[in-house]
Amino acid sequence: MDNLETNDDIKDLGGSDAEVNGTIENTGDKKDGNGKLKNAVLREVLSWVEVIVGAFLLSLFVTKVILINATVPSGSMENLIMPGDRLFGMRLSYVFAEPERFDVVIFKYPVNESENYIKRIIGLPGEHVEIDNGKIYINGSDVPLKEDYLPEKWRDDNDGYVFDVPEGAYLCLGDNRNISLDARFWAEEAFEAGLAPSVAEAWDYTFVKDSQILGKAVVKYWPNIKLLSNYEEDK
Repeated sequence: MDNLETNDDIKDLGGSDAEVNGTIENTGDKKDGNGKLKNAVLREVLSWVEVIVGAFLLSLFVTKVILINATVPSGSMENLIMPGDRLFGMRLSYVFAEPERFDVVIFKYPVNESENYIKRIIGLPGEHVEIDNGKIYINGSDVPLKEDYLPEKWRDDNDGYVFDVPEGAYLCLGDNRNISLDARFWAEEAFEAGLAPSVAEAWDYTFVKDSQILGKAVVKYWPNIKLLSNYEEDK
């Protein structure tokens, strides 16, 4: 009897061992499940990181190589572009083509290249440009440029200007001539900034060089969408 009771006790202990083993196996399964969950979360996080980094690099490429995103602070290009308007310029516009008269371009301000300006091209490389009583004449022509884009009658600083545009450079003016700080004044600005000993010697700052042109203004996207298409003079 004593031996049987002992055997029964042993059987009972055996049953307890099985239960313990089962508990250990269940704990191992939970650890495996937690590990799989962590791996899945990590993969998801990494996938989002890849998307964000990819989007950032694409945005950087677009803004540095293809598009210029600009906000216009002044009214010098009214009524085409108003103060506070936001627009895109195309950096690649002049990769395979030369800038043309009446193009609206974004460029580094010749007097201070840390600032970007937006103006309209009026004089092309090698041209002789005269401003006479609010009219612009190219290469001695008797017929002035037709400028229907001017928002009002040109009254201020509208006479007595003569420009010989160097090769590889352009003469740029704002559409709102009565308030625009443009090529008419840049030599004086350069002289006052100490960049040249006289206004005459600061004359090179009057023109926008090829290398200073960042791109062509193509579309205004805020507060409304508007294509900034080329103005073509009637001939």
